[in-house]
Amino acid sequence: MIKVTAGADAPERCSQAFTVAAVAVASGVEVSLWLTGESSWFALPGRAAEFELPHAAPLPELIEGIKAGGGMITLCTQCAARRGIEEKDLIEGARIAGAQVFVSEAMADGVQALVY
Repeated sequence: MIKVTAGADAPERCSQAFTVAAVAVASGVEVSLWLTGESSWFALPGRAAEFELPHAAPLPELIEGIKAGGGMITLCTQCAARRGIEEKDLIEGARIAGAQVFVSEAMADGVQALVY
């Protein structure tokens, strides 16, 4: 489980989270990527393409890699509501879920959580 709390406001931390998630998926690890705070915007089509960080993999490619490898992308319910984002607005393969789902996933046997 990887929880991203940063977006364009902290680009290195944001990029690290997506990079670690993509590498984990490519390595055969089941990944649940949670978008919270400013990273919430990356659940919307086209928003990842606006993100730039020198010497970092493009965010759209990382997101596609995560999805292609079976990774789950979840947008926090409260974060979505604060930004006026609805399920119909999301990129394909993403969902909106709340704290109950987060805690359930985080507490499952064998789960390790990383927060960026």
